Amino acid sequence: MTSYGFLGLGIMGRAMATNLLKAGCEVVVWNRDPAKCEPLLELGARRGESPQEVAARCELTFAILADPAACREVFFGKQGVQAGIGGRRGYVDMSTVDAGTAGEIAAAVTERGGRFLEAPVSGSKKPAEDGALVFLAAGDKSLFDDATPAFEVMGKKNFYLGEVGNGARMKLAINQVLAGMLAALGEGLALGQQAGLAGEDIVAVLAEGAMANPMFKLKGPAMLAGEFAAHFPLKHMQKDLRLAQALGEEVNQPLPAAAAVNAIFKRACVAGHGDEDMAAIYRVMKQ
Repeated sequence: MTSYGFLGLGIMGRAMATNLLKAGCEVVVWNRDPAKCEPLLELGARRGESPQEVAARCELTFAILADPAACREVFFGKQGVQAGIGGRRGYVDMSTVDAGTAGEIAAAVTERGGRFLEAPVSGSKKPAEDGALVFLAAGDKSLFDDATPAFEVMGKKNFYLGEVGNGARMKLAINQVLAGMLAALGEGLALGQQAGLAGEDIVAVLAEGAMANPMFKLKGPAMLAGEFAAHFPLKHMQKDLRLAQALGEEVNQPLPAAAAVNAIFKRACVAGHGDEDMAAIYRVMKQ
C-alpha cells in the first residue's frame, strides 16, 4: 500500500487528509502547529516530526499551504522537504502559488532525484470535506498517474495540464473569475437593497436565469445572513488576485476588472475581514 505524507492541515488539508484516512490509506501528517495533527492521529494517521522526515518516509507527499512564502519555507527551510526527497519519491504541491515558485521547487525536487507535480485545487471547505475537489495538475506525468488514486479519493475531477507552471496559471485564471463573480453578487445585493428590494428576492431571481450557479446559491444567502465563517479565507483570495495581477504583467495582458476587484478585497482585508470567508467583501460593499 502506498504511504502518503501530508503537510499542512488547515481548512482544506485537514479535510483532504481525513478522506484519505477514511479510505484506508496510510497517512503521515505534519503541521507547523502540532496540535492540528491530533484529530488526524485519532483517525489512524502517524505523526511526522518534520517535512524532511515525511518526505523521506513516504512514497508520495502532498502539501497544501497558505502562500508562496509558506511553500518555500516548508520545502527549502531547515528540516524541509528538500532534505528528505529523492529516490524517485513524489512531491505534490497542491497550494495556490505563482508559476515561478512552482518551477523553483520542481527544479530542486528533480535535482534531488525526486518527482514533482503541482496540483492546486479548485474548491473550498465543503468540497474538500465531500471529496469533490478539482485538481489542476502539471509536471511529472508518471507522478500524476501514481497520485490519481489519491486524487480520486479527495476529488471529483483531475486535469493534467502539461508542464510545471500551467497548474498555477490555470488556478489564478479561474480564481480571478471567481472573485469577480463574488464581487458582482455583493454589489448587486447592496444596490438592490439600497433601492428598497428584498435581498432574498434578488437571490431567487438570479437562481432562475442564465446567471444561476452554485456559488450564488451558496454565498448569496450567507451574505444576507452575515454568516462569514471561513470556507475560503478572504485574505487567500486577495493573495490569488495579487498573483493573477503579476501574471498579467508577465504576459502583457491588461486586467482592469481584476484590478478593481482586487482593490475591494484589499479594502476588506484592511478593514479586518481577512480571516473571514471571501464572501465578507459584502461587508465593505454594503457600507
